[in-house]
This record gives sequence, structure tokens and C-alpha cells, in this order.
Amino acid sequence: MMDGAHTQSGCRDAPLLKERGQREVFCGLTAIVWLHRKMQDAFFLVVGSRTCAHLLQSAAGVMIFAEPRFGTAILEETDLAGMADAQVELDREVEKLLSRRSDIRRLFLVGSCPSEVIKLDLAKAAERLSAKYNPHVNVVNFSGSGIETTFTEGEDACLAALVPELPETQDRQLIVAGALPDVVQDQMLGLLDDMGIGPVTVLPTMRADDPAAVGPNTVFALNQPFLNETHAALIRRGARHIAAPFPFGEEGTTAWLRAIANEFGVDQDTFDRVTAAPRDRARRAVAQAGATLHDKSVFLFPDSQLEIPLARFLTRECGMTATEIGQPYVHRDIVGPDMALIGDGPVFSEGQDVDKQLERARDARADLTVCGLGLANPLEAEGLTTKWAIELVFTPIHFYEQAGDLAGLFARPLRRRDLLKVDAP
Repeated sequence: MMDGAHTQSGCRDAPLLKERGQREVFCGLTAIVWLHRKMQDAFFLVVGSRTCAHLLQSAAGVMIFAEPRFGTAILEETDLAGMADAQVELDREVEKLLSRRSDIRRLFLVGSCPSEVIKLDLAKAAERLSAKYNPHVNVVNFSGSGIETTFTEGEDACLAALVPELPETQDRQLIVAGALPDVVQDQMLGLLDDMGIGPVTVLPTMRADDPAAVGPNTVFALNQPFLNETHAALIRRGARHIAAPFPFGEEGTTAWLRAIANEFGVDQDTFDRVTAAPRDRARRAVAQAGATLHDKSVFLFPDSQLEIPLARFLTRECGMTATEIGQPYVHRDIVGPDMALIGDGPVFSEGQDVDKQLERARDARADLTVCGLGLANPLEAEGLTTKWAIELVFTPIHFYEQAGDLAGLFARPLRRRDLLKVDAP
């Protein structure tokens, strides 16, 4: 891998097969499952239906006697029919919640499909409630609706809603946007600190009063490729994006760190000293876990918006061949550096027409098909080997120490297939 490899052209300007048909995705409320674990004094109040509540309860696996940092204000038939003032009812529910949970410092009013269908103005509600409960509680609104989004956009909408709330600063600093498991975030911050890069702010912050600001001397890096609106919001505040491949695998992590190191003037000797040992561990771990993947083909349905960076990892570091790389939205300023590293050959598709894409997947009959839960079992029944895309969001896969685990996630279905294969009599 060359440190400057992300300046190559590769497939950066490859044409996109744009599809605008039936889609098969989770809704953005799913992001609350990992966000509520990162923000220790926040509460996510979904304004939605019982279906929304059941989704969160089942996805998070929260027991009935637990005290999670999310809940659902149920829209009843009277609300949906306009027979009750939903704003008055919402105020009452928020008052009950805050009187019972004095630890809440940041309250998110999360829109859903039902609240958006009845045009419930949660932005105005957030302004009204924030004025009432400040300075102890800041109330923020974002949409987790699944009408026009994919599930990872819930995090994007949440972080984008936080950016306008950040105070102005003239200080030179780095913001890293995107929620990571604590152990992975600590690894990332340790690498940056060892190179002398700082101060570093991670969005989302763990607590509402953790220092975070933005301004014209702020540069930012994304560690998740689905943060399109967060990217735009930070640029509107005057920050500048450090474009780089995403930190999946040894190559992606090194390129991501190298781009930041160049921005902060880190010399090559320092960079090599900090990264040499973890790079070596990552290479060896990927080689061992990814041996099963070498010379195999992969077809990626659009689902998590991780598809293009993951395809770069699978083709460059694991020796796979990508047949089609589908992604719900392709923001070339964000995923362009990863596209530049992918060799010619695969079809890049944006959006989805699920029936047409299913036909292409059946024709390709790739060794591994990465798709959503709703497609996996039917495709397995047709003899295709599948990988659940959602598992890639809930599993630690970023940076050096997780590189082998990432390769293993893709290798596992192929090994399972080989173990279950029975020779015909």
C-alpha cells in the first residue's frame, strides 16, 4: 500500500447506475441503538407509533425492567386523526420524563414516519421546550423516519442537528465525526495523540457539557461514510474536510491517518514509529482471516452506506473481485478516495430498484452477497451465500486492531458454506 494511494484516479469518476425503485432497508430509528450508548446524559424520545417502539425494543434487546436512554411517545389514533393537540400531549410527556430523569442534559425529539405524515412540527417543539428547560436540558430535533432514508442516516441526522448548537472558536483543532465503540475510539485517539495531533474533539461527545466548538480554523475527518449531512453542516460552519479513504483494514486506516498527519505536519519518521507495529499486526490478521476470501467474488446490495469503503477493503486487502457495489447515496467528496483505490470492473449503483438488482445478483451468482436481513434468507434458499449488512454497523470494524475481525466477518459465511456442503451422491 502506498501512503499517497488515495490521490490515484481508479474508479473515482466511474459512472453510476442510478436506480429509483422499490428499496429494502431498515429505518433511521435503528441508529438510536448505538447512539444512546455513546451519549451518556442524552435521551432519545421517538415521537411515533407502537411499531416504532417495538422496533427499538427488539433491536436494542432492552429488558422490560431496564432504564434505557430512549423511549417512544406513542401517537394514538386521536393524534393521527387530528382529534387531539399532539403538541400539548408532547409537552406533557416531556415534563413527565424530565421530572423522573434528572440526569438528562440533552433531549432528542426524534421524528418518525407517523409524525412526519401528520406534519407534526418537532423542530418548533424543540425550540419551545429548549427555551423552557434551558440551561439544564437542551432539546434538539432530528428525523429518524424511514420514508426516504436508510438506517445509518439516523446518526447522520443526529450529528448534523448538533453542529449548529456548537459554539464558535478560532482555535486550530481537529473534529472526528462518527460514533465508534469506546474501545475503538480510544485506539484512534491514542494513535493521533502519539503523533502529537490535537486538540481532537469527537462527535458525538459523551456528555452535553464536554468541550466542543467549531470555526474557520477547524478541520474535520469522518470515520463513517454515511455522514453526508454532518459533512455539509460542518462546512457551513467554516470547517474544512480532510478527505481520505475510510479506516477499514490496514490500508484504509493508514491512508486515513496519513491524510490527518499531513494536515498537521507530522513527519514521516514519527508517523512510521507510531503506526509500524499496529500496521504489521493488521496485515497479518487480515492475511490469516481473509485467506478464505482470496479470488472470491462479492456482490454488495445498497444498505448501510459502508459499501464502497468495504469493497475497497475486500478487493485491495482480501483479494476479492467485486461484481457490483451498490450504495444508497454516493457522495464523491466523501467516498471518492475509496473509489480511487478500486480497480476497474465493478458496476457502481446508487439507490435501489430491488427487483432489478435481485435479478443482477442472481445472474452474477457471486461467491458472497452482502445484503439486508430481508433479502438474506430468500437468497440463501436460492443457493447464494450471504452476509448481513447490518452486522457491519453493530460490530467493531474500524482501525488496525479490528482489521482481522472485519475480514473474518466476510470469511465466516464462506467457511460455513464449505462446512455444510454435501457432495451429491
